[in-house]
Amino acid sequence: MSLHVVIGFGPAGAATARLLAEMGHSVRVVTTSGRSPEPGIEHVALDATDSARLTEAAQGAAAIYSCAAPPYHRWASDWPPLASSLCAAAEATGAVLVILGNLYGYGPVDGPMTEELPLAATGTKGRVRAAVWEQARDLHEQGRIKAVEVRASDFFGPGVTDGGHLAARVMPKVLRGKPVSSLGDPDTPHSWSYIPDVAAALAEVAGEERAWGRAWHVPTAPAQSTREMVDRLATQAETGPVAVRRLPSAVLGLASLVSPLLRELKEVRYQFDRPFVVDASAYEAAFAVRATPVDEQVKTTVEWWRERLSTAG
Repeated sequence: MSLHVVIGFGPAGAATARLLAEMGHSVRVVTTSGRSPEPGIEHVALDATDSARLTEAAQGAAAIYSCAAPPYHRWASDWPPLASSLCAAAEATGAVLVILGNLYGYGPVDGPMTEELPLAATGTKGRVRAAVWEQARDLHEQGRIKAVEVRASDFFGPGVTDGGHLAARVMPKVLRGKPVSSLGDPDTPHSWSYIPDVAAALAEVAGEERAWGRAWHVPTAPAQSTREMVDRLATQAETGPVAVRRLPSAVLGLASLVSPLLRELKEVRYQFDRPFVVDASAYEAAFAVRATPVDEQVKTTVEWWRERLSTAG
């Protein structure tokens, strides 16, 4: 089987690397700090913005997966050199560049989001993410690289911790039957991207030449509000019902003064104040991966968190 290089080892990078290894591929993971080897996965420590070193690490690769992201507050400064380095490595090696994207580039929209929507965001983070894809797409259209983007909504599932809205802020409380807070309207429909489905979509499009040159949405289960998801999680955990309370704007404002993450989330608060619904029908019409049923997502996530918390404590 072929070599696949995964940049980043957060929830999506780890899930993608492990899936590729299970599929029998040779997998090389690139992070700034490196890690101990695990079955089928080689870990390499290097700065992915160093295009020469990244190109060296990706020699012979069939695909390079962009699963890393700078901290929220450094997107404007750190994404451009990372994106340029990824494109340079893809051009030098001939590997297809598989970019894990998100939905920020669309900005606020009315109705379900499809890949045909313009990248019309006016906020900094939305413009940055749009530029990452536009750079790769332009090089693809020039015949210099092979590129594809897979866009996910908010991550959910095993392995999703600090960065997830249904993760570290919520799951420990759900498992104890304690009230949880919502950053926006807890009753507005919201699409959640189950992390194993994200990994499966990334791996699938890497090997599908007809997928290249455009963006696709991760197959996603029907939208569920934060309250609906918490109810499902609490029912599975047998700790419900769990109260879901909207975090008051004043409290959020004060918390933002000391939390860089909350401060940066202000730009994308609209995603939880209005319906935020993904349409992945184009992907489903073309390829095999389908969204995992919500009940299975919830069961697996509760089991993962129970094991994590019992091990921690």
